[in-house]
Amino acid sequence: MDLLKERFAKLLLGEDMSGGGKGVSSALAISNAITNLAASIFSEQGRLEPMPAERKGRWQREIDCLLSVADYIVEFVPSKGGSNVEIMVTQQRKDLQMNIPALRKLDAMLIGFLDNFKEQREFWYVSRNADEAEQGDHHSRDDKWWHPKVEVPPYGLSEVFRRWLQFLKESVNQVLKAAMAINAQVLMEMDVPEAYIESLPRNGRASLGDAIYRSITDDFFDPEQFLQTMDTSTEHKVLDLKNRIEASIVIWKRKMHNNKDGKSAWGSAVSLEKREQFEERAETILHLIKQKFPGIPQSALDISKIQYNKDVGQSILESYSRILESLAYTIMSRIEDILYADSLVQHQSTDDSDGKQLLPEAGLVRRLDAREEVEKLKEVPSMMALSDFMGWHYVELEAELEKKKKTGNMEDSLSSEEKLKKPINSMTKKYSFMEKLEHEGGSRSPTSRH
Repeated sequence: MDLLKERFAKLLLGEDMSGGGKGVSSALAISNAITNLAASIFSEQGRLEPMPAERKGRWQREIDCLLSVADYIVEFVPSKGGSNVEIMVTQQRKDLQMNIPALRKLDAMLIGFLDNFKEQREFWYVSRNADEAEQGDHHSRDDKWWHPKVEVPPYGLSEVFRRWLQFLKESVNQVLKAAMAINAQVLMEMDVPEAYIESLPRNGRASLGDAIYRSITDDFFDPEQFLQTMDTSTEHKVLDLKNRIEASIVIWKRKMHNNKDGKSAWGSAVSLEKREQFEERAETILHLIKQKFPGIPQSALDISKIQYNKDVGQSILESYSRILESLAYTIMSRIEDILYADSLVQHQSTDDSDGKQLLPEAGLVRRLDAREEVEKLKEVPSMMALSDFMGWHYVELEAELEKKKKTGNMEDSLSSEEKLKKPINSMTKKYSFMEKLEHEGGSRSPTSRH
């Protein structure tokens, strides 16, 4: 408690314990506090395994304490008093009232996904400096040398476990998209700092470079084809492209705004309609980059917005959604490692494995809507242990057997009967996602914290 009090004192005083107000703003301080807390808790989560109880308890206590600041960020709303007279009362700000419970739900779901790997025996990890006999002669990914190596049995994963991993990956993917949508919405609502604007070149061509500018302003434009022609071989190159695109969007938006106001300070021979078209194309490319490469670092614009933002509520939403997005991406990456090791054992082609993206819908140029993605979570289980999935799988096999018997395919039905004879689990009823969501209390108000 003394440590928490000290942290809150630093938040309130802007890290300047003298009270002189020379430290960082309260908004940036609480953003840093949430970011640093997540780094200290989740940086050690390099494996798919439940979080230690001590670490999990610390995370829940301290993030709960930091989020409690949002309970005191209120706005005035009209309300009927004891009589017919309308009075103004305070309630939590609408964006916080909607997004804080959603983010807490995502948080609980990701912790639950990790808890699902308790006492599993289908894969294991070995240290990078282990001897060759212990590591085996395969299953490694050279592009992830800093992670512990994952090993699977010589015969690969069982069919049920493999399908469960795929199911879990899709569930985590939905959580990832929801966190990305909330984060993007919050960042979009933040003002572009003047310091960032002053650092921009005079026009979009100077920001993008001649080659990229010609591609975007050409009569024929295909965002997928454009991205394929770009060098995205490294994280640094993807980030550089994202920075250039975002800078050009800000430049074009400011020029369109100035032209509409009748004050064209920068001036240009490009018409307003053309500039709107170019800006829309750049936005499309930006959304495609965010979907295809969810794990890249923050752009220069994002960093600048976070640094100069003065709204404490927005800082809480941005930092909390960002660290949940990072955790979801980490879990998906670890699942990918296991499936990759299994594919090597199964002698499957690995030509597409190195280049595949984590998001199966990456090719769809679609803007993520925060409310829409959160609503989809009602169809995603916050926890589904392997035993539950095996029961679900058992029901599917029964349906498959009945279908094959009706079609007269007796040979296949016999193989299905053999599968049914295997004692996989006694739990045969289907899993109710909505019941689980309601049981977890996803719609609770932010004041009723666990």
